[in-house]
Amino acid sequence: MCVCPGPRRIGIPVGSSGLPLFSDAMPAPAQLFFPLLRNCELSRIYGTACYCHHKHLCCPPLYLPQSRLRYSPHPVYATFCRPKESWWQYTQGRRYASTPQKFYLTPPQVNSILKANEYSFKVPEFDGKNVSSVLGFDSNQLPANAPIEDRRSAATCLQTRGMLLGVFDGHAGCACSQAVSERLFYYIAVSLLPHETLLEIENAVESGRALLPILQWHKHPNDYFSKEASKLYFNSLRTYWQELIDLNTGESTDIDVKEALINAFKRLDNDISLEAQVGDPNSFLNYLVLRVAFSGATACVAHVDGVDLHVANTGDSRAMLGVQEEDGSWSAVTLSNDHNAQNERELERLKLEHPKNEAKSVVKQDRLLGLLMPFRAFGDVKFKWSIDLQKRVIESGPDQLNDNEYTKFIPPNYYTPPYLTAEPEVTYHRLRPQDKFLVLATDGLWETMHRQDVVRIVGEYLTGMHHQQPIAVGGYKVTLGQMHGLLTERRAKMSSVFEDQNAATHLIRHAVGNNEFGTVDHERLSKMLSLPEELARMYRDDITIIVVQFNSHVVGAYQNQE
Repeated sequence: MCVCPGPRRIGIPVGSSGLPLFSDAMPAPAQLFFPLLRNCELSRIYGTACYCHHKHLCCPPLYLPQSRLRYSPHPVYATFCRPKESWWQYTQGRRYASTPQKFYLTPPQVNSILKANEYSFKVPEFDGKNVSSVLGFDSNQLPANAPIEDRRSAATCLQTRGMLLGVFDGHAGCACSQAVSERLFYYIAVSLLPHETLLEIENAVESGRALLPILQWHKHPNDYFSKEASKLYFNSLRTYWQELIDLNTGESTDIDVKEALINAFKRLDNDISLEAQVGDPNSFLNYLVLRVAFSGATACVAHVDGVDLHVANTGDSRAMLGVQEEDGSWSAVTLSNDHNAQNERELERLKLEHPKNEAKSVVKQDRLLGLLMPFRAFGDVKFKWSIDLQKRVIESGPDQLNDNEYTKFIPPNYYTPPYLTAEPEVTYHRLRPQDKFLVLATDGLWETMHRQDVVRIVGEYLTGMHHQQPIAVGGYKVTLGQMHGLLTERRAKMSSVFEDQNAATHLIRHAVGNNEFGTVDHERLSKMLSLPEELARMYRDDITIIVVQFNSHVVGAYQNQE
């Protein structure tokens, strides 16, 4: 959503001596060096880099618009140092060569980058409980931030039925998205468990016996869990299931999936807040829980059980259903709503939750309190805690927190918190044989591609069927020679479409490499993947995609049974 370097998006004041709170896992020398480099020098060098999806990277540099920033800092918080000279002039003035040097990645190098984080899982047709309606899924990530702020998760529910899949988009660092990606599925799984199973798990903990496995994770090697926080996370989860046991006497056996999803989201966010307020005697854990609480993350999660598909969304990631029509063409069905200023119902909800005299300040310049673009998110306690609570936690916290300007900054017009919620909007869809796949993706994808194009590209990839459309030139003057080149390129594209063995990778290739004619341009793709990490963030966001493929025969069999 935002296209600014990491430290700048959290509003560190220019000239601040405090180190960024969210400089994750950097060695000490790098922590001292990078804030200066990112906050001042690179802003001057790259501040004029343009944000464009349909232009070549050799287009004239433009000043980066604030409309693309997830955080729009207070006026005293400089987001970019406006450069005295353009990026091209700056770099050319420091070269010994008189002409720019071109560097392009080879196709194998491009593939190596695109496939570095891809993961695929094929679901057994029969898992011991029921015939699965999911054939499998492909997922992938392409970072723009360093480190990447997106996360992904996928797991099979072992004590109940169904699969959980989700994408998580972090902001102000990756701490919150990492924690949510590790913990949320456990909260959902516990919320779905019957009373008897909860009792059995609690008794096993009490007696020191081995616990029943709740989830089977499907992870890429890069998708790690925090070992240091595992005990803390387990204790919070246990408190949650103990409360569920106390609330449920075992009389009702029906589990409402929608209610379970909502309760899980809200309870995890509450635990994130409570852990930060209580703190931890371990200095590392104490700093970790504070980083998680002061950063934020959106989440889009799907629960698939037979023909029952539930999507729980908090924020601006999206879930899109790919439907194949009778003539073989593809249509997109949106299963989530963005929680931002473009959603009129969200604007109305926010205004109703606060006094009328705040109607003009609660959302300013399409941002929550003029600062935050998503209107729902985990963490982000700066938009949830009272001012007194924020000051008390910061003053009693570690020096890294107390010396950080971002954490001490109070949003303007902050009168009646909380202004932000993690409560999801849950959408239910009953699968049909024509529903072929589901795309879950963070906003880095939807900023670059239209939903219909996303569904068409994935659908054609999965089926191998390509409906040739007239080549659209979008008002460009195209010569016969150029048109011949486009047709030749499309023919070559048809022969190499299956170079990707992963649908998410194939989609990322198009999202990053598509030119103005809607075809993958290797030169553009090479340029985009060659950008330095500080400049890449100005052209695009992190992209995380999960493509879930459904078994149409199983879905049809469910319908025939009824």
